[in-house]
Amino acid sequence: MGPDRWAPADYVAYHDDEWGRPVHGDAAILERLVLEGFQSGLSWLTILRKRPAFRVAFDGFEPDVVAGYGAADVERLLDDAGIVRHRGKIEAAVGNAAATVRLAQADGPGALDRLVWRFAPEPRPAPATLDDVPARTRESAALARALKSAGFAFVGPTTAYAAMQACGLVNDHVAGCTAR
Repeated sequence: MGPDRWAPADYVAYHDDEWGRPVHGDAAILERLVLEGFQSGLSWLTILRKRPAFRVAFDGFEPDVVAGYGAADVERLLDDAGIVRHRGKIEAAVGNAAATVRLAQADGPGALDRLVWRFAPEPRPAPATLDDVPARTRESAALARALKSAGFAFVGPTTAYAAMQACGLVNDHVAGCTAR
């Protein structure tokens, strides 16, 4: 990290180029939900650095593929040092893919995308400081409830809000941030 940087380069690139930018598509939304679930209890930088390995391990987060994972796949993932090896989170990722497939079967392709984006709040003024960025909102609590009722796991209100940030439903870049 150079003297002009506030974080490691990979984190800065994520912040500047991805975070707070609109994301669409069931696989892309599923990826963000799963990775935010894996992040729980860890630093985002840990997950960000493991993201390429997660993408390989979880077949690009293609819902139909991941939903078909069985016990042998869970064991394979538990042996993969490139990802976070947490049985509950791995099983939740497989279950979340299956929930995504069920949504698509019931409501057509893009159903997860549409479900998540229904909870996008009205644009708000830029937060003045990082202390003004909430960890959860009433919209994230409502999104978490909707996801849980659709069969998703590891998607509480705080994780749902982090996914809302990652998917661009909210733009929490502070006032004056060049990425805003």
